[in-house]
Amino acid sequence: MHHRLRTPLRLLPLSVGIAFALPALADEKPLNWDLCPAQEVLPAFREAPPADPELAQSRNEQPTDIEGDELSGTETTPQYQGNVALVRGDQFLGTDQLRFDTESGRYVAEGNVRYQDSGIRIVADRAEGSQDDDSHVITNIRYQLVDRRGNGGADSISMRGPVGQMYHSTYSTCDPDQRAWELRAQRIDVDNDEGFGVARNAVLRMGRFPVLYVPWIKFPVDDRRRTGLLYPSVSTSGRNGFDYRQPIYLNLAPNYDATLTPRIMTKRGLMLDTEFRYLYEGGRGILEGGYMPNDDLRDRDRGRFEFRGYHNIDRHWQARASLGWVSDDRFVEDFSNRLAGVSASYLQSTAGVYGSGQHWSAGAMAEYYQLTDYTLNDGHLPYGRLPRLYANWQQPLGRWLDAGIYAEAVRFEHAERPGGSRLDLKPYISARLGGPAWYATPTLAWRFTGYQLDQDLADQQDGERNPTRSLPVASVDAGMYFDRETSWDGERFLHTLEPRLFYLYAPYRDQDGLPLFDTRPFTFSWGQLFRDNRYSGADRQTDANQLTIALSTRLIRQEDGREKLSASLGQIRYFEDSRVLAPGETPVAQGKSAWVADANYMINDRWNLGASYQWDPKFRREDLASIRARYLWPDDGVVNLTYRYRRDLLEQADFSFLYPINPTWSLVGRYYHSISDDKLLEAIAGVQWDSCCLAVRAMARRYVRNREGDLDNALQVEFVLKGLGSAGQDTERSLRRAILGYHRDDLYLVPPSNTTPDPDDYDPNLIP
Repeated sequence: MHHRLRTPLRLLPLSVGIAFALPALADEKPLNWDLCPAQEVLPAFREAPPADPELAQSRNEQPTDIEGDELSGTETTPQYQGNVALVRGDQFLGTDQLRFDTESGRYVAEGNVRYQDSGIRIVADRAEGSQDDDSHVITNIRYQLVDRRGNGGADSISMRGPVGQMYHSTYSTCDPDQRAWELRAQRIDVDNDEGFGVARNAVLRMGRFPVLYVPWIKFPVDDRRRTGLLYPSVSTSGRNGFDYRQPIYLNLAPNYDATLTPRIMTKRGLMLDTEFRYLYEGGRGILEGGYMPNDDLRDRDRGRFEFRGYHNIDRHWQARASLGWVSDDRFVEDFSNRLAGVSASYLQSTAGVYGSGQHWSAGAMAEYYQLTDYTLNDGHLPYGRLPRLYANWQQPLGRWLDAGIYAEAVRFEHAERPGGSRLDLKPYISARLGGPAWYATPTLAWRFTGYQLDQDLADQQDGERNPTRSLPVASVDAGMYFDRETSWDGERFLHTLEPRLFYLYAPYRDQDGLPLFDTRPFTFSWGQLFRDNRYSGADRQTDANQLTIALSTRLIRQEDGREKLSASLGQIRYFEDSRVLAPGETPVAQGKSAWVADANYMINDRWNLGASYQWDPKFRREDLASIRARYLWPDDGVVNLTYRYRRDLLEQADFSFLYPINPTWSLVGRYYHSISDDKLLEAIAGVQWDSCCLAVRAMARRYVRNREGDLDNALQVEFVLKGLGSAGQDTERSLRRAILGYHRDDLYLVPPSNTTPDPDDYDPNLIP
């Protein structure tokens, strides 16, 4: 028997309240449900319409279709019996018996009550209420959320309009027969209009044991941000002792908010951290700060400040800043803050206006450094650039030619050293020659660099306040591509051979009278074979008469395009001695540079080997050696083994792993050791336990915390209640940094090139 009501019957509006009441504080991290059984706690009802977002949005405008085996009663009080089904949009209500009074609006559904929409499924014994005053009562219910694995039940639920109460309710993402954790509440009040819920006498149970009792807690029931407590963080370390952080979220306005985080450290005292975020149509920003009235270990006030933000002026120009400040030079070491621009020695602050167009980029900015290493003094800081102006322009001239210019003007200042100003100009013209299998790019540039030095610096530089340097720089970059099809172990590959020549000529100019503001020699590497200057910055331009000879080859699997093998070998032939030197630099003599070799070999889909090597034929010694090996276990396990050696600088070994013992248990670890110093750099040992709805990570860490090599210990524990949240320190972030491949997707990210400048930066030494 089918019937369509002219006046739409509003189906039970409880799904919103139930779906958000208990899991309202759900974790934002992507969750892994691989260990969960395939079956659902409440399977989809076959009579219900399929989930459809468009139907869900238009459900209020649609009529209700009613079907049942029998229809009795009168026109004003119809009674449906046997396989009763009500459908409106994406909503479905099924029951054995339905009585409805069209005049009073009251209804009663009894026996095998089932409700489903795009967000939730419910089964109950009885539902009754009034459509006119929008009041409903459901007894003895069980529910399952559709988007999450959340499920639970309640003795009864009563609602009047947007306000409702849930009595003796439960929530968990675990299966009912394997309740690793469960949240129980004696009563939950929900107000969907206000977006709030209040739970009374809530208990979190781990297995059969209660671990947390909250007599009263207020929480959001929808996506609207609300003021309240966030999950705390607990840790312990030899540096701070027992460390407890309790974030308090403040929803100040739709486009800005704040978080206050009181922090108690048993060895140091009380600290308050703050974060303020704002967002508007043209930009956004974050301000962070921290203040400790008195550090018991340092016997002084401590504090920090950080700002990161940008503002879009128009489609070409943007203003942005990254500013940081700390109260003392041991703050970063003591509190391990992730401040923008922080290194082992200093904190960098920048602010400026940056622009870019089709053929140009430009900027005006200021840069300042603050010391963060107590073992050094301010004399070790880089020069601040206050201000710095730069512009880059490159544009095709017809079919074969490109023309452009790099330009930079900087004022260098320093707290303990005299400074000055520098203008650097590098116009160039380049030809684009080539065909399908070859290319040749001759480039001719002219570089002019002029200074206006402070008198004290001029006195140190032979008394010349306005030294200059001007010289041409010519280069030719040429190469060819050869390829052929081949096979290996029954697989088809494309084998390439790619020879490359790079000739560079720059005449000698005496530059001993020029200061060194921001210039130092590059570390010799593969990228250095094809640059027109072996120095960073503009204070030195190498003289050169040299030719780079290089050869690369690759085996590309034609089935999926992956490289089975890649290898490169290159060397520079110096036809003359290089006479331009930075202080303390070893001269580059006529002859041959070190051979630079790099190779990667994919043994199979699990084993990967890589190596880099530099051999100096003049002194018959190795300058650099690096060996990398990686093995991918099934179930996202990984092992990394690396050896690094650079003559007179370092020799290190690094071993890290994520080993899945079984689908539930896994071990993590890292051992990072300096062989040259015979000293531990970092050691991590941890264990992870994962289940369908609960994960636990415990990690012990010993690491070097400062330049003096002092070691510190830390213990981190994190409980992840899947679908509810996590408590403890973010161990996942620490493990992701220490173990490459801890997140398998990280292995396939393309790292930024160490030879390519920031698109908003100025680099006059990079051949276009």
